[in-house]
Amino acid sequence: MIYSLTGRLIHRGEGVAVVECSGVGYMCQTSSNTLSKLSGEIVTLFTYMHITENSLDLFGFSTKDELECFKMLISVSGVGPKVALAILSEYSCDRIMLFIASNDSKMLTKASGVGPKLAQRIVLELKDKASKQLPSGMITVSGEDFLAKSDSVARDNISEAISALVTLGYSRSEALEALGAVNPALSVDDMIRAALKSLARM
Repeated sequence: MIYSLTGRLIHRGEGVAVVECSGVGYMCQTSSNTLSKLSGEIVTLFTYMHITENSLDLFGFSTKDELECFKMLISVSGVGPKVALAILSEYSCDRIMLFIASNDSKMLTKASGVGPKLAQRIVLELKDKASKQLPSGMITVSGEDFLAKSDSVARDNISEAISALVTLGYSRSEALEALGAVNPALSVDDMIRAALKSLARM
């Protein structure tokens, strides 16, 4: 099994990177996120070999985190490598884990090939794993610590701010991510303003 490749990047195309190692060019299917990070002549890709009855495909990723996220996604029934790559091309690993942990299946449907039922299955099967993968500081809809860290008035303000951001077109997970760094003692209007500034930088 090939764990990683380090060599000269001799070709980069849509969803594909070819790395030459000791005179052999290895074609890796990959996400647009990884492709955007490949710079310089010498690159390293962490790889996954997918073997079926009719094919043998090599997938490459710029980070171990993206590789692990890919492996988590393809563990879900109905999610093949192409769908997993589509999701990873649409979002970063952290945001995928946030969407899953916060039951925000709607955001996953923005990726090509992901319908509502498949998105819901991904959330259902990976929610527990995704919650453990979230970086410290990120919060989820079920994160009681976030809503419990202040008094009842502040909790009501947080809930009202979330509702306002959702009304403005943001998903609940996006609203929670933005509000995670906001002082819960602020007024609802100040929370919303601070969250919108954060969302504008995402």
